[in-house]
Amino acid sequence: RFCQVTGVQTCALPISFIEVKMAETALAVADGADEIDVVINVGMLLNREYEELCEELIEIKQACRGAQLKVILETGALQTADNIHKASILALYSDADFLKTSTGKVYPGASPEAAYVMCHAIESYYKKTGKKVGFKVSGGVSSAEEAVAYYTIVKEILGTEWCNNTLFRIGASRLADKLLKTIE
Repeated sequence: RFCQVTGVQTCALPISFIEVKMAETALAVADGADEIDVVINVGMLLNREYEELCEELIEIKQACRGAQLKVILETGALQTADNIHKASILALYSDADFLKTSTGKVYPGASPEAAYVMCHAIESYYKKTGKKVGFKVSGGVSSAEEAVAYYTIVKEILGTEWCNNTLFRIGASRLADKLLKTIE
């Protein structure tokens, strides 16, 4: 997929064996993908298989070569702030370049509560490592008011330097359609 807003080529990986994910990642990067989206293994997280989860993310990151890795947490499946925080921290320390709330396909999508927890994890990670990691809200954002709420969370927790398309994005095709109609 080519994103018209950011100008980058992206590829989302399906749920499968790690060897398949690595091969798909390498092939997507070889085919020109600038970003790779991967859904965190929610089962591993909920079963407290943290080491295995991190190993999987690290292997996928290595297969990315120079492409960015966006780790989708599926916050609706994680359900609690504690689980969302754990998933965020594990993804960050596995070298994710972006944290994304959800695919918006199966589970409930983004929520302000999840965004708050994820942004605090990114802030903590940045203070400890100096590495800026992006944040993407996705799944269910359909009004300008909701978009402003997420923008405000990012601005208040991470600061204005995160308020650009290299570090903050909203994945909301319904919102884009509404905004385009309003502008027209």
